[in-house]
Amino acid sequence: MLMRTTQSPSANVSLSPGQLFASTRNERIERARQLFFNEGVRPTGLVGEAVIQSWLRCVSDRQDARQVLAFNAVSYSRMHAALARNEELLAVARHELQSMETALSGIECRVLLTDGHGVIVHGTHNPLAAHEPLLRQATRVGVNLAEARMGTTAPGITTHSGQACTVSGAEHYFDCLQTLECAAAPIRNVKGQLAAVLDITVEGRSFNFDAASIVGVYATAIENRLLMAQSREHVVLRFQASPALLATPMEALAGITASGQVAWLNTAASRLLGVPAFGVGRDLLPLLGMELTAVLAMMRQSSVVSIRLPNGLGVWAQASMQGADGIDFDHAKAWSSALAPTVSAPAPAPLAAAADSEVLPGPDQGDQASSPASLSEHHQHLIDRTLEECSGNISRAARALGVSRGLLYRHLRQRPGGDRLVSSS
Repeated sequence: MLMRTTQSPSANVSLSPGQLFASTRNERIERARQLFFNEGVRPTGLVGEAVIQSWLRCVSDRQDARQVLAFNAVSYSRMHAALARNEELLAVARHELQSMETALSGIECRVLLTDGHGVIVHGTHNPLAAHEPLLRQATRVGVNLAEARMGTTAPGITTHSGQACTVSGAEHYFDCLQTLECAAAPIRNVKGQLAAVLDITVEGRSFNFDAASIVGVYATAIENRLLMAQSREHVVLRFQASPALLATPMEALAGITASGQVAWLNTAASRLLGVPAFGVGRDLLPLLGMELTAVLAMMRQSSVVSIRLPNGLGVWAQASMQGADGIDFDHAKAWSSALAPTVSAPAPAPLAAAADSEVLPGPDQGDQASSPASLSEHHQHLIDRTLEECSGNISRAARALGVSRGLLYRHLRQRPGGDRLVSSS
């Protein structure tokens, strides 16, 4: 049974498909609105599914599309609170926002950054734009662009769904916003939560370039910076099929914990590995084909190395650790001093020889090692070195290595004279 509506958008909308065509995009959008609001028919194929879903949510919330939205003055306390809550986000995004605004300065569009709830924490200031009366009011810091407040907009849809989208003209739910065109993309944190939305908006005209691609590139760059900044206790592995893509928004990133777990992957890494970006209990070896010791050994190498992923793809990689002060943590220094070469590594081996080039030097062989050392020898040498640096203090050594005291005791007892060493410590 079809449910048909009157002029009021608050009535039920049918889910019966209506595949109709028009000659221009604006005509398709107008036809979609007529089907949706006047006839209660889902306008499948005329506008994107994300827009249809947003219209349905607005109808469910009983929002009146003819309502004129009021952008009330934002108080200083509200503005200050929004900025204080997102201090870390703004710090990592500052460079990309400035670069983006410079690139778009000749186009007269607004660059907006909202937090994960849709509240603007950065907006392009353009006081001379008399032809943008709506944007002057709607793009101030502290204004909430969430779908529950502003209906169907690109930042509203992205805040709700976590997916990038573009909304043009009459695709906006409220009539008063139909002079706008906007494109938005999500930014996630190390927990996989939506941390922010990046958006660009123009008023009174359409984009004359691929706005979605521009927003996507800059949102990815900001997300990568945020992931790095929030990974103070992770080793971050950078990798890509081409070394030229490292240190660009297209690089793949993986956050690795001290216990050898992959805490997070960025979007590029997720696609290269064919797995979700976030998961629980993912071991490093089956996911990336590397032991933790091999990753740690890469941290002191200035050049990229070639590795082959378990899915067979050959990539180039680098590893680093992000400290709050920009340097390695003490336990990372202990790891790397025992495992990494003391001089710059030679040029990466060809991918075909990658499996043979991943042998780590033994503890007493230096860079000229010609035969492999066992993993247990690496572990024992690491423990000895750390205990020496900690003056034999088991608790300090365990904290430096990121392991429990019980694990160190078990290792010591397995050595000749280990019981004596344990009792003396």
